[in-house]
Amino acid sequence: MAQFSRLEVAQVMKETGMVPLFFSNDLELSKNILKACYNGGARLMEFTARGDFAHEVFGELTKYAIKELPGMIMGVGSVTDAGQATLYMSLGANFIVTPVLREDIAIACNRKKVLWSPGCGTLTEIARAEELGCEIVKLFPGDIYGPQFVKGIKGPQPWTSIMPTGGVSPTEENLKGWFDAGVTCVGMGSQLISKDIIANKDYAKLEQDVKNAIALVKAVRK
Repeated sequence: MAQFSRLEVAQVMKETGMVPLFFSNDLELSKNILKACYNGGARLMEFTARGDFAHEVFGELTKYAIKELPGMIMGVGSVTDAGQATLYMSLGANFIVTPVLREDIAIACNRKKVLWSPGCGTLTEIARAEELGCEIVKLFPGDIYGPQFVKGIKGPQPWTSIMPTGGVSPTEENLKGWFDAGVTCVGMGSQLISKDIIANKDYAKLEQDVKNAIALVKAVRK
């Protein structure tokens, strides 16, 4: 069962402005990555469950977060159907992120008051997601659409909260472009948790990179 309500999760997304994305089937590596992000100031983690037995790793990772990392909000990405969403919610997922808009996932998550963020690419999809109770829409793949698309959406729908994923990097220029366009938060994967960091197990660098990224988000929002 989720430890945080969907409104609490949405609020933390808005406050921190950044959700790190990560997947590994190595539990110890995943724990160290999660702890480095937490120490760097991140309070959300989207575990992009794309591998075999990913649910087993997520379950253990969530237990670790509850015990050792107070306030860390664990969520799951790359969820493709309601059955998968239900499985991860039973393992403690506080939010569900999907690559596409699926109404069966919306129903499953809404029943348990768990935040869900569907990948949308048109104004029609975004409007439908909001009709289904979505708090924060995922713009995916973000690099295909870009900040100009966000600006276009916010014109007729200033109430829409958008989180681009893909094409987001921890640089001032990139983040300023997104936040100036009106995004609520951003999702960052390999641009933040790089292959080099994972290969070298350089958790100290990751912690500092997360701190820097959060500071940049705060600066460009002013």
